Amino acid sequence: MPTRTARTAWTGGLEDGSGTVELASSGAGTFDVSFPKRAADDADGTTSPEELIAAAHSACYSMALSGGIAAAGGTPQSLDVSADVSLGPDSAGGFKLTGIKLTVRGKVEGLDAAGFEQAAQEAKAGCPVSKALTGVDITLDAALDA
Repeated sequence: MPTRTARTAWTGGLEDGSGTVELASSGAGTFDVSFPKRAADDADGTTSPEELIAAAHSACYSMALSGGIAAAGGTPQSLDVSADVSLGPDSAGGFKLTGIKLTVRGKVEGLDAAGFEQAAQEAKAGCPVSKALTGVDITLDAALDA
């Protein structure tokens, strides 16, 4: 399996510095980062490690769930997945990820609500990004769209 690379160029200190994150493997883009904007409610056009983790988790989970639905005998029509990653203080000092909430709404043929829930829970446990983040509380809100 391939290795993917991202690169960050940072200038300055934590509070007055800034950087750019480049999605080097794909060439998909370069994004600004800064600690003050990372800690603010309004990101103001600047990304953060938490948003990048959320992007990775929602994409990985979508793939895992799509495969899980097929393995359970269903056909995924569409999946809408969001990941909310929270940052907060760490009692040991500094900061930590305090939780991740995965939310998925799906249109699926061949599975009822219980089957979809089972596939969703299995995808949460089996997704490689979920596995990498086992030290973080990950919750799941999964439902079929009407």
